[in-house]
Amino acid sequence: MGHSVDVLTSVLASTVRSWRGTSTKRKTPEPEKLLTLYDREGCPDCRFVREALTELNLDINIIPCPEGNKDAIAELKRVSGAPLVPFLIDPNTNKQISGQDSIVSYLFKEYRGSNVPAKLSSGIRNAIASRIATTLRNGSGTQYHLAKAAARPLTLYSFESSPYTRLVRERLCEYGIPYTLINLGKQQRSDMGPANFRMTLKEYKPLADSKRDVFFKQHGNVQVPFLVDPNTELELFESKQILDYLDNTYAA
Repeated sequence: MGHSVDVLTSVLASTVRSWRGTSTKRKTPEPEKLLTLYDREGCPDCRFVREALTELNLDINIIPCPEGNKDAIAELKRVSGAPLVPFLIDPNTNKQISGQDSIVSYLFKEYRGSNVPAKLSSGIRNAIASRIATTLRNGSGTQYHLAKAAARPLTLYSFESSPYTRLVRERLCEYGIPYTLINLGKQQRSDMGPANFRMTLKEYKPLADSKRDVFFKQHGNVQVPFLVDPNTELELFESKQILDYLDNTYAA
């Protein structure tokens, strides 16, 4: 019952945000080096940045900074000068940027050569909707839960609006577990819908030579969340299984 309610409120959170962070650019050159985002999953301001990352089809290293994690906050303050999220580091341009507006503007100018689209701007309606989304999730993904450290970062295949993947990102944030986020946003009409019910009458085929295509060839489907833990050599689909695994493996 608990997981079902979490899924429902996560669906409502995505709906309030009009499912921003679902579709992604068909072709985006991959930066030579991964960017790094100091992030708090339930933070309304951080949500804008992650939506932009899905829209731009950019992967990123996530350093969770939940409230109460003194080590993570101290590290954030050391690199940025302030204990505030979101904070972005781009090693490709040697840029370090704080604040949602500045980060989102930078990402679109640097990686698409355009201004920020209205749907991802921080206008009053978007700001209110993002805060409502956090409220619907009862602040999940904001507070630190005592946990064991992961020796190496995990990898999570995701796209921002995925209701199931949000639950996993919340737990990773609460446990303060760093991870690489691989965005598998939807690139064409036939990508829409759940993994077992695509919006096409033909055999499903991802866009050729895309990340979704690579994933499809490896796993026979494109479904998120998909978690890879190099510390235990475990790979998992299904949010409930992943959450149980994280609790059993990393909860202190």
